[in-house]
Amino acid sequence: MCGIAGTVGVRDRAAVERMLRGLRHRGPDDGGTFTAPDGMLGHRRLSIVDVGGGRQPIVDVTGRRAIVANGEIYNAAELRSVLDGTHEFASRSDSEVALHLHTDQGAASAKQLDGMFAIAVADDERVLLMRDPVGIKPLYIGSYDDGTVFASELKVMPAGTSDVAALPPGCVWSAPTGVQRYHDLGDPEPVGGGLDEHSARVRSALERSVERRLIADVPVGAFLSGGLDSSAIAAIARSKVDRLHTFSVGLEGSDDLAAARVVAEHLDTDHHELVIGPQQITAELPDIVAALESFDQDLVRSAVPTWFCARLAANHVKVILTGEGADELFGGYRYHRDVLRRGGPEALRAELHRSVNALHDVNLQRVDRMTMAHSIEGRVPFLDLDLIDVGLSVPVEHRLPLDGPEKLVLRQAVADLLPAEVVWRTKAQFDEGTGIADVLPELVASFPSDLDDDEAYRRRHEADGLRSREECVYHRLLVDAVPDPALVLANVGRWTDRT
Repeated sequence: MCGIAGTVGVRDRAAVERMLRGLRHRGPDDGGTFTAPDGMLGHRRLSIVDVGGGRQPIVDVTGRRAIVANGEIYNAAELRSVLDGTHEFASRSDSEVALHLHTDQGAASAKQLDGMFAIAVADDERVLLMRDPVGIKPLYIGSYDDGTVFASELKVMPAGTSDVAALPPGCVWSAPTGVQRYHDLGDPEPVGGGLDEHSARVRSALERSVERRLIADVPVGAFLSGGLDSSAIAAIARSKVDRLHTFSVGLEGSDDLAAARVVAEHLDTDHHELVIGPQQITAELPDIVAALESFDQDLVRSAVPTWFCARLAANHVKVILTGEGADELFGGYRYHRDVLRRGGPEALRAELHRSVNALHDVNLQRVDRMTMAHSIEGRVPFLDLDLIDVGLSVPVEHRLPLDGPEKLVLRQAVADLLPAEVVWRTKAQFDEGTGIADVLPELVASFPSDLDDDEAYRRRHEADGLRSREECVYHRLLVDAVPDPALVLANVGRWTDRT
């Protein structure tokens, strides 16, 4: 997990180095640049694989081709075994595998990579940008000085940048060709079979996914809210390692803290918890919103506990497993039942497919920014491509029965791993289980104190669709925190896009 930045069609070392300084939290271990015929590549490194030998940019033996990468390639070992006979490797880095694969296949190499990634490769002819199929890792592109600029975060874009947008998931970009799609998540038809059969399919795919995401040369831990999703991941991870650190946060007496203790004791993890209070939240809210690069009310509420949990985890591990994606795959949100009741199974199936495809704009942005703000790597086992295919092919009645518990197939898939009170615990969103959702509206009622009437503020920022005083406060904090607010505001993903 790292930060990348660079230019295409223009060489501006000073701009690239300024961007890298702004991305240092994403990669405090090392940094470097590479000058290509058509631009510059820059990298900040968080050392996860081949800690001593994986410095980036990685340059091949010709000295003319280089790569900078943010993320992890989980099938790097398999790809390397194919490339070993024809390429000379200088490290054990998964990013070097992607570089050599690009030498052989060019833009088509993106489709061979199984993982989460935002990558820039430069050779004699062009700079190629690639983003993973789900959009787990961010990559933004803008116009700059008669060329193009790219970076992992919006707020580091240099002055004068315009027309900034995210490279869509599953796409590659180069100046000659523009954006080209190489992968669609697809919309598989429901597969036949009963609940037991589908539960076994989900369990098998989840076990494979978690095992792949334990690949690291540094300690790996897991967020643990005590809910089904994080508990399932922690249980499978614990079965594959000698020790597992787990982390939980919440207000005093919150449901998540109590539930997480039950799971941690059951799994025998090295458990760490942090009790946070209103004063801490108020003090750090400006930094949280600035790091998040969003004012969306729902996203900020869930970002607050993620921020504190990531900071707690950073004291013990460099890689953290999180439960994002399970609700979108298996029908875990309250509004999903409303969709089912209004439109029936087909409407819900379409909405679940849509919401998985929209994750890159909301929850995945939160996970990336909050973990990277504290220099740790967040990995999301539920968004493994094989598991997505399995999850989307489970009939809706096994995911969300009309009169049964949400995520039924997932509950049954892990029922033997966890206490019954955890397996059948009613879904609570992260901000609700931690108690954050109850206190934030009160905390922001007079914060910041100089915010004018919220109705007047909403009218002045009508294009941003502010929904409440709470969201006005987050909007104001974001505008005050970033050098070019218009650039950031134009790229804010909205939970209100849900049906």
